[in-house]
Amino acid sequence: MTLAPEDTLAPDDLLSALRWRYATKTFAADRPIAPELWAALEQTLVLSPSSYGLQPWRFLVIDDPALRAELRPHSWNQSQITDASHLVVFLAQRSITEADLERLISATSDTRGVAPEQLAGYRELMAKDLVHGPRSATIATWASNQLYIALGTFMTAAALLGVDTCPIEGFSPPDYDRILGLETSPYRSAVVCAAGYRSAEDKYATLAKVRYPASELIEHR
Repeated sequence: MTLAPEDTLAPDDLLSALRWRYATKTFAADRPIAPELWAALEQTLVLSPSSYGLQPWRFLVIDDPALRAELRPHSWNQSQITDASHLVVFLAQRSITEADLERLISATSDTRGVAPEQLAGYRELMAKDLVHGPRSATIATWASNQLYIALGTFMTAAALLGVDTCPIEGFSPPDYDRILGLETSPYRSAVVCAAGYRSAEDKYATLAKVRYPASELIEHR
């Protein structure tokens, strides 16, 4: 599909959504995200880009209120954990193996109608970098970096839909992994994001956004 100019978002609308967005501290516990909106936001996670297209992640949506209440004490007791409409735990893959490469090659072959043999060079490139190369020793960091791409995609999409979010690093990954049964899983807790609608009582909603000027952050060469 090719978007026609009249179908694209106006630059001012994009910037307005990003200026409206902030890390919501207090959510309206009685205001859920509509199912159709949430379905779209889940798809933004699926559509998020990743290095090599490997998608070294899972996204665990915590629907059970009791489970969210159990996680809250291990999240610096932040109210977003229990009060937000939805809570997503972003899981990073612990390692990258030859099987992961085969999975991607197979999916690419099926989706694009390309023989796996034609993708052998790409597979070898990934193997030399992530499985056998120097980056294999720091693959946990690499996988976490990929998750933050997905997190940014999710938060931007939410803002465009008028949904509030709060990224959360203030939690105990070992406790999350224990509670969520991930200790022997190929995936581990890396970052959390709450989503819903800001409470009228959240004082942070009306604070001016503090950003350094573009002249100090962006350089053209």
